[in-house]
Amino acid sequence: MKKLEIVIRPEKLEVVKNILNDSGASGMMVTNIMGYGNQKGVTHIYRGTEYTVNLLPKLKVETVVADEKKDMIVAELCKQITTGTHGDGKIFVSTIDEVVRIRTGENGAVAL
Repeated sequence: MKKLEIVIRPEKLEVVKNILNDSGASGMMVTNIMGYGNQKGVTHIYRGTEYTVNLLPKLKVETVVADEKKDMIVAELCKQITTGTHGDGKIFVSTIDEVVRIRTGENGAVAL
């Protein structure tokens, strides 16, 4: 099993939800976060004064999927949510050793 942590622009959430639902992902968690990457924030001019916003609003979508679905989901995300500019986001992939469904005690892939 693989855990996908997908950091995206807030306006791309519906696209990500559709991709995950279409791929058969069994669930997701969405968190509002603030951060920056290579773009180091953005510079604005307000009433003649220039200021820099270092932390930009992002969303983090987390899901756990079967190993065989990971490559297809990552490829589809990269294809559909890119704008070609800084700040599109990142996908972090980690290995999950075990999952346990608390209600029933099921573990492994059936607990997803």
